[in-house]
Amino acid sequence: MKQVYVGLSGGVDSSVTAAKLLEQGYAVTGVYMKNWSQDLPGMVCPWKDDYQDAKRVAVQLGIPFKMYDFETEYRQRVVDYMLDGYRKGLTPNPDIMCNQEVKFKLFLETALADGADMIATGHYAKTKDGRLLAAANVEKDQTYFLYRVTEDALAHSLMPIGEFDTKGEVRAEAARLGLATAQKKDSQGICFVGKVGIKDFLLHELGEQAHGDIFDQHGVYVGKHDGAIFYTIGQRSGLGAGGGLPYYVTGKDMTKNEVYVTTDLQDDKLWHDSLKLTELHWINEAPEAGKTYQVRTRYRAELIDCTVALDEKTAVVQLESAMRAITPGQSAVFYDGNRVVGGGIVI
Repeated sequence: MKQVYVGLSGGVDSSVTAAKLLEQGYAVTGVYMKNWSQDLPGMVCPWKDDYQDAKRVAVQLGIPFKMYDFETEYRQRVVDYMLDGYRKGLTPNPDIMCNQEVKFKLFLETALADGADMIATGHYAKTKDGRLLAAANVEKDQTYFLYRVTEDALAHSLMPIGEFDTKGEVRAEAARLGLATAQKKDSQGICFVGKVGIKDFLLHELGEQAHGDIFDQHGVYVGKHDGAIFYTIGQRSGLGAGGGLPYYVTGKDMTKNEVYVTTDLQDDKLWHDSLKLTELHWINEAPEAGKTYQVRTRYRAELIDCTVALDEKTAVVQLESAMRAITPGQSAVFYDGNRVVGGGIVI
């Protein structure tokens, strides 16, 4: 009987994951990953409640339950990575780094050393023979956040939630089983902090930022910003610029501490028909030259047909149609049908 260690987060998805694997005949152990426990101003970290919910589900299912303390590694591999990116003027994605470094590396390695044959998570995705496939639930599909997971890690991972067509079906299954988390609301906000907004978190970690000037598409001064790190390409709200037409961020200069905006939604600086990537990761094999793939540049962004040209360390992507607000630091993820090929970081 295969031993599967399930990452129990205290949410309904991971709870149903454990229950389904138990029904399928696996020997299941629940593991709560303690990645973050720090309270922030106005926000108590919910980790103790999540831990208790995960433990309740393990007791209900009659499975062993453990806690792995990854807080130090999480700070180094995910939080520090994110903060460093913002300091450089990028918009990094901590969820992607969490999957790469913690859930499908540190958790996997620790679980295998602890006697597991495989791990399982509550992600909306599918794995098959070391390949990563889109979830049946297109609206909830999380493969965008999983593209940096390795083929070997995927071969040792199970994601049964990927077979459910709707979130309602997952909750109905949890209710059928009488699980304590059946009606628990989905977590919101930054992956590890909870409901705290990214700006509040950055202020807490990096402190007040130097204010600077905002200029429009004509080079005209239109207002002051409260820190260039808080602004991302395509952003509309929170500019503090004067009245009239809405402004959209087109760029920023971290050295000059300036933010650039436009009132023109068709501004060339907002739209791109090509992009360049670094820190490439291909799950199974690299893209073929001349072949058409689909690319997604933000979670839930539409898939756009593209071709990919590779050199040693970068990829140049030619898009079939122009895409708005491509943002340095974010990821572009490639699909071949429902299979995730891999991707890279926008530069």
